[in-house]
Amino acid sequence: MLSIDPSNQTERENYKLLIGSIIPRPIAFVTTLFKDGVLNGAPFSYFNIVSSDPPLISLSIQRSGGTAKDTARNIKTLGEFVVHIVDEDNVQQVNMTAAKLPPDQSEVQLAGFSPVDSVKITVPGIMEAKIRMECRLEQALEFDGNGENGCDFIIARVVQFHFQDHIYENGRIDPVGLRAVSRLAGHHYAKIGDIFAIERPE
Repeated sequence: MLSIDPSNQTERENYKLLIGSIIPRPIAFVTTLFKDGVLNGAPFSYFNIVSSDPPLISLSIQRSGGTAKDTARNIKTLGEFVVHIVDEDNVQQVNMTAAKLPPDQSEVQLAGFSPVDSVKITVPGIMEAKIRMECRLEQALEFDGNGENGCDFIIARVVQFHFQDHIYENGRIDPVGLRAVSRLAGHHYAKIGDIFAIERPE
């Protein structure tokens, strides 16, 4: 078996090993507000659940040249954002929002998404997502990289859930109806695929 010491590799080399190994990864499409009300949007696959009590989720937003990305800066400034689950119906539009735009230009507008008001926060979400979660910043940690990058690790509390009616029943989400997509390496994504059940031992 091949054994590699990450301290002997570049950031890009470690990046390729991580994103190729830790798959599939759920994708969060995140909307934030820049000054003057510009609605920014960007996808992130370093995303997961932290806790259900309290309901916490996490985002890791990689820096570029040591500089925080617009999403991280906006979250730390306003303390609010909306997370949407990326699915087969919106993944093409979400991919468009990965374009590098100045912070005063809206990726949401570029992709043709329809903003929708939130209930408990000031940041709008988008109508095209089957699931969206209104979030408030719980904690932000900054990690410096060995080179020039590093990341902003965001822990947020979900303060309101929104689900399209057809995927929600009796407190459960229908994974087939959601049609979520996940991130692999390179330009590759994955669909849900076959679903199987294994009972846990008591």
